[in-house]
Amino acid sequence: MNRILPTLIGVAIAGAAMASSDDMKPFPEAGDGEARHVIRLPALDDEAAAKIELLVGKEIEVDCNQHWFGGNLTAEVVEGWGYSYYRVAGIGGPASTLKACPEDSREVRFVQVRVDQPLLRYNSRLPIVVYVPAGFEVRYRIWRAGNNIESARPE
Repeated sequence: MNRILPTLIGVAIAGAAMASSDDMKPFPEAGDGEARHVIRLPALDDEAAAKIELLVGKEIEVDCNQHWFGGNLTAEVVEGWGYSYYRVAGIGGPASTLKACPEDSREVRFVQVRVDQPLLRYNSRLPIVVYVPAGFEVRYRIWRAGNNIESARPE
């Protein structure tokens, strides 16, 4: 009995690892100079009431100004499968506001790439696959709709 439990745990871990690698087979490998990041979401009771905000950026040393990178987020489709994946490209910068900062204001912060439409549909059944230039990382935030629904007035 003492040997069966560790064996069952090992089989379960190996099965989970195979499942996560199997669901990546349709997606292309990362190209030269880019990295593929994968987000696996937990199931929610009401996934239609949630969105995922992609936060692509890198940690760099900055001063007290607001800093950002510019870039483009595009959705592409795995041919023959219909699965979406996302690519961030055309990154430029960093840019910043130009206010005077004290000498001791430098610190390392996560500086984001500003993209149009960073909110994606929540779907726990498929991984969210994002390709970014090497050196950039992908973070995300889950947004959930509240229960209060307001009505607009005709004018």
